[in-house]
Amino acid sequence: MGVMFIDPGRLRTELVLEAAVTAADGAGGHTESWQEVATVFAHVEPVRATNFFGAGQAHEEVTHRVTLRFRDDVASGMRFVKEGRVLEIVTVRDADETGRYLVCRVREEGR
Repeated sequence: MGVMFIDPGRLRTELVLEAAVTAADGAGGHTESWQEVATVFAHVEPVRATNFFGAGQAHEEVTHRVTLRFRDDVASGMRFVKEGRVLEIVTVRDADETGRYLVCRVREEGR
């Protein structure tokens, strides 16, 4: 696998990285809230848009590829937020295994 080169100037989209925090609700369940982990700069590329019908409703989904500088605290299940848009992290990988960049596949569902 070759070394991946990314122009640092392309990492210009400001995203807030958030992690889910759960707390017991006192009735045997839990509540979920999101806590800001960091603000990162990334390159966001749209990959695919789909529209499907399920449970009597139309659903839209857009996937993106988000490239950012390497961080060891990014994992699937977290999310990026950009101006009210929520990008759920589906996969995280070190694209060229050099520890310089992460490439995340994210999903954004239509409202």
